Order: sequence, then structure tokens, then C-alpha cells
Amino acid sequence: MRVLVTGASGLLGGAVARAVADAGHDVTTFQRRASGVAGVRDVAGSMTDPAAVAAAVDGQEAVVHLAAKVSLAGAPADFEAVNVHGTRSLVEAMRASRVPRLVAVSSPSVAHGGASIVGDDAEPASPEHARGHYARTKAAAERLALAAAGPDLRVVAVRPHLVWGPGDTQLVERIVDRARSGRLPLLDHGAALIDSTYVDNAASGIAAALERVDAVSGGAYVLTNGEPRTVADLMGGICTAAGVPAPRLRVPAGVARAAGSLVERAWAVRPGSDEPPMTRFLAEQLSTAHWFDQRRTQHDLRWAPAVDLDEGLRRLAAWYAAGSPAV
Repeated sequence: MRVLVTGASGLLGGAVARAVADAGHDVTTFQRRASGVAGVRDVAGSMTDPAAVAAAVDGQEAVVHLAAKVSLAGAPADFEAVNVHGTRSLVEAMRASRVPRLVAVSSPSVAHGGASIVGDDAEPASPEHARGHYARTKAAAERLALAAAGPDLRVVAVRPHLVWGPGDTQLVERIVDRARSGRLPLLDHGAALIDSTYVDNAASGIAAALERVDAVSGGAYVLTNGEPRTVADLMGGICTAAGVPAPRLRVPAGVARAAGSLVERAWAVRPGSDEPPMTRFLAEQLSTAHWFDQRRTQHDLRWAPAVDLDEGLRRLAAWYAAGSPAV
């Protein structure tokens, strides 16, 4: 198929573009800067430009949509513009050009209201209950995409959870930087059990959803390694791989949530140059269990993770040992 992959300049988007191309498809990517993925055709543009989106979609046979504004802070309008209005423009362009398949890459946060998730499947996306601008707008975008599913447009939503791997700047780099400077706390004892997803598995799962979209249209699937670990174990493994001290600082979860709320209000008035050190959403993620039943995902997508967490950590350690080369 001729496949458009949006957001391929990021870690996961680039891995997905490679996986789809390796499966034999003709891949075009669409994002604001070059993807760096060999063997694909890059088209520069923004999800906030409907004309550019329509031009990129024209002539395709499927779209894998990863482009999004991902941040713990920022103006609500910016999240709306990219995540909601950008997805709407994409769906409208696909209908106009009669492109019949869409894999909408979402997030488990779209159905997380702050309570523990213990072995759940993919619950319905809820903009009303999701926490933070990112989660709320991704929930609205997922709803919009799935509402478009029908005989002429098959749509599946895939929610990879806590994707990490060599070159990751969203999770791994922040953990390592804060651990190196002694600013990485464990909330309570870091005993909350959480799922995560090694990047190669996330990419192969999304590529599998592309192959299965005709059969599973209208569905939403959480995708993980299926190996829940405690927050302390996962953070410690990443720190060990990077050669930095594992976190020893402990902060009560209630204190972190209160501090996160204060930081959010301060950031809204005067944003910092980086991500805020704590938000209420982040405190909830670090102190509540969130792991998922993967049986339906693996059965329906005919997919299983190929890289277990220990092997992923070994690959991460080798990457750091090699001097953190470009991915």
C-alpha cells in the first residue's frame, strides 16, 4: 500500500515508518522536519495547516497518524490546534480523497481519570475525565477518529503505553538527567505496578494494526510489553543502563500531587524553558498502578512483543556504552 505516516521525526514515529516500509509498503512521511528514515519520502508540513494535510493525504491508501503535541504543560489552544483540529483535518482530507484506512495512534491516558488501572482492557476515551491538556485533547481526537469509522473508512485506535528505548527524549532522557542531578524522586516507595512498551514492540504493534485495520475497524487497543514492573524497578533499570544512580529520594504521593498542582498554576503564568518538574498528572502516573490486559490486543492484531524488558534494557545500556549514537 501507499502509506502516509504523520509525525515520523519522533522516536516512535520514525520506528513506525521503518517498520511499515520494512513490511513492503511505499511510505511517505509528514511532519515539520525531516524524518531521518531511510527509504521514505518526506513531506514537510504542519497538522495545523489543512491544505498541507490534504496534499499529503492525496493519493495514499492508508494513514498512520502519530503527529501530536506531547507535553506536560502548554497553552490549551496549542493542544487543541494540533491534536483535535489536526485530526479533524486529516479525517476530512481522507474522506475527500477516499483514503480507506486510518490507524490513529492514541494514548492510555485518554481513559485514565487518576485512579489505579489493574489489568483493564481499553476503556472508552473520555475527554471529560482525562487529566491534563494532552490527555483531554488526545481523547477528543480518538473519539473523532473512531466516529469516522464506516464502510468507506476503516479506523482503529492504538494506545501504546510509556514507550521508551535508545534515543528517547520523552521518558529515558528526563529520567537520566534528573537522576544524574539527584532530582528524581520515588513517590511513596515507588511500588506502583506499571506497564511500559519498548519502542520496537510499539512500532511492530502499530504496523500490525495497519495490516488488521479492515478486520478490527472501530476498535481501540492498549499496547504494552505485557510485563508490569514497579516504578522503582523500571526507573532503576533505566538508570543502571545509563550509568547514573538509581533514585533514592522518596516523596509522599499526596505531597507530590499538591506540589504538581501548584507548579501547573505557576507554569500557566510563567512557563519554564523545559517541562515542569512535577504536575498533578505526572504525580498520579508515578504513584498509581496502571497495567493492562493484553490478550485482546494480541489476539485481534495477531501480534506479540518480540523484545522483553530485560533485553530492551540491555540494548539501552549498549547504546549508552557506545556514546549515545544517533538512532
